[in-house]
Amino acid sequence: MIEHKEHFHGSDLEKIEAIYGIKKEDITSFSANVNPLGISYRLREGLMEHIDAITTYPDREYTSLRKCIAEYTGTDYRNILVGNGSTELISLVIQLKHPKKALIVGPTYSEYEHELSLEGGRSHYFRLKESDDFQLNIDELKQALDRDIDLLVLCNPNNPTSSQIDRQSMRIILDTCKEKGIFVMVDETYVEFSEKADQITSIPLTNYYNNIIILRGISKFFAAPGLRLGYAICGNHQLLQEIDSKKNPWTINSLAAVAGEIMFQDKEYIEDTKNLISSERERICRILDTCPSIKYYPPHGNFILVRILRDDVTSMDLFEAAIRKGLMIRDCSTFPFLDNKYIRFCFMNPSDNDALLDVLLEQLNK
Repeated sequence: MIEHKEHFHGSDLEKIEAIYGIKKEDITSFSANVNPLGISYRLREGLMEHIDAITTYPDREYTSLRKCIAEYTGTDYRNILVGNGSTELISLVIQLKHPKKALIVGPTYSEYEHELSLEGGRSHYFRLKESDDFQLNIDELKQALDRDIDLLVLCNPNNPTSSQIDRQSMRIILDTCKEKGIFVMVDETYVEFSEKADQITSIPLTNYYNNIIILRGISKFFAAPGLRLGYAICGNHQLLQEIDSKKNPWTINSLAAVAGEIMFQDKEYIEDTKNLISSERERICRILDTCPSIKYYPPHGNFILVRILRDDVTSMDLFEAAIRKGLMIRDCSTFPFLDNKYIRFCFMNPSDNDALLDVLLEQLNK
């Protein structure tokens, strides 16, 4: 298992407040990767109309919510299972599959390795190469998929690299895994931010493959991490039933279920989010192109990974310069295979993005 150092997560605002003496209310977090528009317009306007929902138990099957998710994602509602955030579903999948040896494509989100360790499984990493701009080499991955592996874990688009895998490549991966008896768990937390989300999502593949499950949530795109609503999409109904049987009943409260239905139908909010992230992603890349002291990797999520090329500047230097201005970025030295020359930040509103870029470029251009 790869050793991880202490770091600040996007939700660690209280810790930041204590160490740097900055009120958490005054911190703009570029580390949490959350939609800068805030919660859905329709949710903000209409949730109070449904407050009486807390007086009754939720539908045990969450049928109405699942149908809303199905319409939003373009699948059959019977292919959907909801859970208390995608983290619960990651845990349940790993508990059920109980893999002895898992291959994780990384650097990536640490929770996969953590959950695997709780089940006593061994985690191995397939390393994304900096020389390939952290794009997945399909041929090399196929060679690494030996028959001892029983679970492959992919994040698409990947955190923190913001690289992505197209559907045709995913089909090749699934074919190889099917041949070798390997189950595939795909975390699509950030796919809705992709400029080609409909070509990247693996949801259509669940109609043809029974060895894949896709996990999503509302924490990032819908800016609602506190509601703890996640969902899985899988064409293997027997597997979904087995996962559901391990869940506690009513893990999603009534208000979260109602809120989910409202958010997934807020087309104006969804379109505004996609337009904002797309335009800011393109604009920020153009600005970074002017700085010879960094290299960035083509971003497809709502965040960007940046490598510092100057010997005398570290990721912590940039973190501290930014946080003293109330701007929190991610020092990526804690991710597997990355060192103290990498930072990650998400795309916020234009004025906030400009404030952060001013700080970073001032430090890098000294």
